[in-house]
This record gives sequence, structure tokens and C-alpha cells, in this order.
Amino acid sequence: MRWEDLFDDLEAQWLREQRAEQDALLPQLVRAERAAVAWTDRVATSIGRSMTVATAAQRVTGVLLDLGADWLLMEEQRRSALIPAAAVLGISGLDYRNRSEVSRGRRIGIGTALRGIARDRSAVTVHDTAGGLTTGSIDWVGADHFDIAEHPADAVRRPDAITGRRMIPVAAVSVIRRAD
Repeated sequence: MRWEDLFDDLEAQWLREQRAEQDALLPQLVRAERAAVAWTDRVATSIGRSMTVATAAQRVTGVLLDLGADWLLMEEQRRSALIPAAAVLGISGLDYRNRSEVSRGRRIGIGTALRGIARDRSAVTVHDTAGGLTTGSIDWVGADHFDIAEHPADAVRRPDAITGRRMIPVAAVSVIRRAD
């Protein structure tokens, strides 16, 4: 009988030590897990929610419609706004989410999104990081830039409506809004 009590006591001590080690490791594990979450992964949990995205030249307040590898799509007063992730300075209105709720969003890059806009032939307004504004239709998209045929937002893209052509590096874009 005496050895059974001894073994029970030893087992209880071992279990206490195991729990103490786990309790000591838990904060480290939580910090390591949080450190692995990219800000775009965190924002992806807020698709369908209202927020404000600050860029160097613009603030966009609206509902997050979609998110890609390096872009966000917002709806702002029934207008779409495409924001390159590199232009984001901060986001207000995000809910706290734990790691188990993180989603990844789309994997397509901003080049693919811009090519879709170019195929759509929609008039857009491009706000650059210096506060400039270009209006027209995206003609074609390269690896890190796009060409826009400049024309008034309310004009259909026709040769007589084009007032100029401009190449814009994606790195210089703050927000692209649908002009209609």
C-alpha cells in the first residue's frame, strides 16, 4: 500500500510540473501565433464590414467587398475603390479576431485585378500618392505599371474623347475608383 501512495504522489508532482511548463509556454505560443498573421490576413476576416482605409492621398470609408494578394476592394457610396496594399497607411474599424478566424482572401494580384478593369473598359479615377488625379480608361497593364487613356469621366472612351495617355506605376497609386 505504501508504494502505491508514493507512486500516486510522484504522478501528481509530475502532472503539476507538466501543467506549470504548459502555462509558462502558453504566452510564448500565443505571441508566436499572432506574429505569423499578416495584416492582409487579418483584414480578410472583415469582408462585408464597414471600415476606413487611410492612404497618403485619400481616405476610403465603406464596405470591404474583396481582398487579393496585394489589394483591397471597397464599396464607397455605391462606387468601387481598388486600393493597392502598398498604399495602405492604416485601417480603422477592424474587429478583433483570433487566429482561428483568419481567412486568406483571394490569391490574385493587383495586376490581374487591373487587367479585369481594363477588359471592362470602365472609366476610372486614379488618385496617386502625391495627391494627383488622372481620369480615363486603363488600356493595358504591365508587371508593375499600367497605361491609361485620359478622358473625362463622363465621356465614353473614343479616339476624339482621349486627351492624352499616361503610364502610371502601381507603386504610385493610392486609390483607383470607378468613375461612374
